[in-house]
Amino acid sequence: MAVLSVGRKCVKTKGRKAGDTVEITKVLDANFVEVKDSKGKSKRCNKIHLEPLV
Repeated sequence: MAVLSVGRKCVKTKGRKAGDTVEITKVLDANFVEVKDSKGKSKRCNKIHLEPLV
């Protein structure tokens, strides 16, 4: 299983949304994924700004 795959819960570590829990909904390319926050809003996010939850 890839570290950052669809359905994986993560925490954002950078930016003003740091500390928020998100879920990966789509892998866009080698550097970016699409994530959905707790309110249901989807955004593109760099993989290096995410830390997977155990």
